[in-house]
Amino acid sequence: MARTVGIGIQSFEKLVANQYLYIDKTDFIREWWESGDDVTLITRPRRFGKTLNMNMLERFLSIEYEGESKVFEGLSIWKYERYRNLQGTRPVIFLSFAGIKASSFLEAKKSLFYLIEKLYNRYEFLLREDCLNSKEKDFIKNISVNMDNYSAVSSIGTLSEFLYRYYGEKVIILLDEYDTPLQEAWMYGYWYEMVEFMRGLFNSTFKTNPYMERAVMTGITRVSKESIFSDLNNLEVVTATSEKYEDSFGFTEEEVWEALQECGLYEYRQTVKYWYDGFIFGKRKDIYNPWSIINYLDKRRLSTYWANTSSNGLVDKLIREGSAEIKTSMESLLKGEHLYREIDEQIIFDQVDGDENAIWSLFLASGYLKAENYTLNADTGADLYELALTNKEVEIMFRKMIKKWFSSTGSVYNGFIRALLQDDVKSMNAYMNRVALAMFSYFDSGRNPSMETQPERFYHGFVLGLTVELADRYVITSNRESGFGRYDVMMEPKKEADNAIIMEFKVKDSQEETSMEDTADAALKQIEKQQYDVVLKNKGISADRIRKYGFAFEGKEVLIKNQ
Repeated sequence: MARTVGIGIQSFEKLVANQYLYIDKTDFIREWWESGDDVTLITRPRRFGKTLNMNMLERFLSIEYEGESKVFEGLSIWKYERYRNLQGTRPVIFLSFAGIKASSFLEAKKSLFYLIEKLYNRYEFLLREDCLNSKEKDFIKNISVNMDNYSAVSSIGTLSEFLYRYYGEKVIILLDEYDTPLQEAWMYGYWYEMVEFMRGLFNSTFKTNPYMERAVMTGITRVSKESIFSDLNNLEVVTATSEKYEDSFGFTEEEVWEALQECGLYEYRQTVKYWYDGFIFGKRKDIYNPWSIINYLDKRRLSTYWANTSSNGLVDKLIREGSAEIKTSMESLLKGEHLYREIDEQIIFDQVDGDENAIWSLFLASGYLKAENYTLNADTGADLYELALTNKEVEIMFRKMIKKWFSSTGSVYNGFIRALLQDDVKSMNAYMNRVALAMFSYFDSGRNPSMETQPERFYHGFVLGLTVELADRYVITSNRESGFGRYDVMMEPKKEADNAIIMEFKVKDSQEETSMEDTADAALKQIEKQQYDVVLKNKGISADRIRKYGFAFEGKEVLIKNQ
């Protein structure tokens, strides 16, 4: 009989005790303990079982559960006598920063302080014990949302000392979603204030804490050591390319097949693979995201479960406001092509705006891209990655995201597409000018606005939208030459009923062109001079089925002419 599929359960005990579907990951406890690492940072995409595994660690190690081992009986960890003896023997401090989301540093700090206050409330019994003196008890009483920064920064290290004195054992510290406040800080512009606070907190908690036995942190990204870990020489970082714990988070293909078999869905395994497979950790390929698999088993239909679990606002912003190179790279990825990039897995958020490779690093860490291969560049010492979209679910997510860019224009953008397909140049001009007026600033970065790059960002965003909207009818390719000069678009029809389309975009050069008419004419001449239609003719498309358009831009004004 198939077990019940529980959705969104992050309590290890609840899953196992109620005999809900659970993929046994308890061997992670053994693997981590035997590593001997002092402080371990494990990065995985969202909804990959990080919180559940951390809850499992707490439930296994915490002295609060001494003698309550039944929930582990029959699972992998219980095969080892050494670990049966370890269960319930350590004081554990467990925090999650997942809820620290605020638009200002003041609000974020209040949320952090309140989290620390709630943590201390769990150990209020220490106020009644003789192991603390009166000043130490006063310190506990002063822990609140209104405490000073020094008390907050030293709070976890101090609590470690108090618990050590009470239990006579050094503490295990578990910190889940450590990077959520940092991502929020970057998004809302208080990055440096948050980094300064976190650096002090982490130093006090993990570096200068003689009462800590070991610690585990989890998150999505590996924030650069220079940002917040500069004082931590005892940090073991495990990223998506590390071989440690490669099958401890996420479901392996074997585990997914067994779950499908149990639920009577085994015959659909190849479709499930096409949609949800693709994650790679270390050398282990064919890793599936648990959230999509659990939801598919429960609802028995395909959908973008993982991609829709939370806002993709950061990803959207980085692509939409990104350079021409970012957008053309996205065109390639959406067509199933691979990118080859040098990537540093350390995410330096304050460099994301100006460093394309930093963006791909973030996408790789977040699970939107997979590294098919990576090699060390002997000359530069950098890692060269072969990147692709992770799976069908991620591809669909990006297509929906790009479509949404133009949703605010209502029927105007769709009107332009209809006019384009009908060769209605008058309507194309009307619609395109309205789209440009409404959307121009939407594609430019609010952090680094530039009148030199703003038009080009719009062109590339516009073409990326065409690529998504017309994917079922056209193979759309764009010129890969960057710069402010030209940007070609070639639309090759998939059906004989449709015409091929060539578009040339040009910005008016006031020194060479007296009017936008001159600019549009120059764009059309460029198409003829460079013989762009040869590619289409060589594929058997006759000249009368090839339409050519010159686009002239001056600020937010557009003029389109055809031949």
